[in-house]
Amino acid sequence: MAIERILVVDDEESIRWVLSRALSKKGFKVDLAADGNEALGLFRKNPYDLAILDVKMPDISGLDLLSRFQEDAPQTLVVIMTAESSMKNAVEAMKRGAYDYITKPFDLDAIDAIILKAGKATDISGEVSRLKNELKDQYSLERTIIGQSKPMQEVYKILGKVAPSDVTVLITGESGTGKELVARAIHFNSPRLGKPFLAINCAAIPRDLLESELFGHEKGAFTGATERKLGKFEQANGGTLFLDEIGDMPLDLQAKLLRVLQEKEITRTGGSTTVAVDVRIVAATNQNLKDKVRAREFREDLFYRLNVVPIALPPLRERRDDIPLLVDYFIQSAREKLGTAALGCTPEAYQRLAAFNWPGNVRELENTIQRAALLSPNPLLTPEDFPVQGEADQDSTDCSLEALITNKLRNAIGAMEVQELNNLYEMVLHQMERPLIRIILEKTRGNQVRTAEILGINRNTLRKKIQTLGIEISKEG
Repeated sequence: MAIERILVVDDEESIRWVLSRALSKKGFKVDLAADGNEALGLFRKNPYDLAILDVKMPDISGLDLLSRFQEDAPQTLVVIMTAESSMKNAVEAMKRGAYDYITKPFDLDAIDAIILKAGKATDISGEVSRLKNELKDQYSLERTIIGQSKPMQEVYKILGKVAPSDVTVLITGESGTGKELVARAIHFNSPRLGKPFLAINCAAIPRDLLESELFGHEKGAFTGATERKLGKFEQANGGTLFLDEIGDMPLDLQAKLLRVLQEKEITRTGGSTTVAVDVRIVAATNQNLKDKVRAREFREDLFYRLNVVPIALPPLRERRDDIPLLVDYFIQSAREKLGTAALGCTPEAYQRLAAFNWPGNVRELENTIQRAALLSPNPLLTPEDFPVQGEADQDSTDCSLEALITNKLRNAIGAMEVQELNNLYEMVLHQMERPLIRIILEKTRGNQVRTAEILGINRNTLRKKIQTLGIEISKEG
């Protein structure tokens, strides 16, 4: 039985007697109090699942008693009894957090119905609490972020301070260092646990779709908008929104994001009304945003809004002491999730893994270990199970442009999860086009006609690419 112990508080003896007799017959443990002070004394001594309080009492009113109960034991459900002539008390009680109210004179069947509903609510609340604890345990810092090196100890110190608060966090670090993992750890160790955690990659979504993804749109806002769509801000309301690769957000959207951070409200694309949102922002980037601010490619005011608490994640080459711990963790994870037979590595394999620079960082190491664990017939992985390292070292000796691009692509794609490999062709082209066009524009001092000639494309095509890729043009006189 979810509801076991009930406290009844009323200065009318007849009400106390009727409720005590009716509830005791149904198997509940019932305590009675004739006034607020007596109720407080009982409440301090005993845990109650439900309290039934009269509004009007000689010393402490039922509403004030409700507030005290909410402060001391918010898990106790409170039902307020009020006369029909004082319905404003019922409204006030619900505002203060009462579970329900009942008007006098009342039918005992109505009390039964409220208690039945309260019992179901307690069951659900208990299940939610259990799931929250499971999530908190699953995403505890000790379980999700592996490493005991000095750089990681500094990261843990900051995480321990910022997770319980509601401050905006900016996570910096190279690709594959675990920025989203840290963002999730912040969320699941915060008071927003149980609310949504949503992530969006600002670099992976075309500029014309990113605004709709973030802020949503109204029906008819643009061609193809056949119905209203809620954006990530509304979907994450009450929770945390992780903005990955924030440095690639176009300047006009940066202005809209700044407004959301300041005003705590959004306007859907094609809409005219504002919608209040309560969302914690955790942003991440692998770029130097200070350099982008100086180049006027990132808003300075937005940078300071995001950079309330910075967390810099070290690359794996700067925390080599953690590599054996990470290797063992990924081998165990592969055994549990993929059913692989590998139990560990030979000393020579550990040595080789620790010596490699890991340009793709922890993500690349994880994928390498997972691949070796799947393919190797040996219980202990050997240096021969890691051929990628030798190939990467060999490629690095070739300094041609094609070799450099090949090496960079191999490292980047090798560090990606399989589920991330969608729309890869367009994404890679955009990332190569943007710096190429930007460099030629700089070389021609913003002359679009000359830039188009050098690139061998039509001027209108160039203009469209500049707009689509969000390239800022700085003209020098």
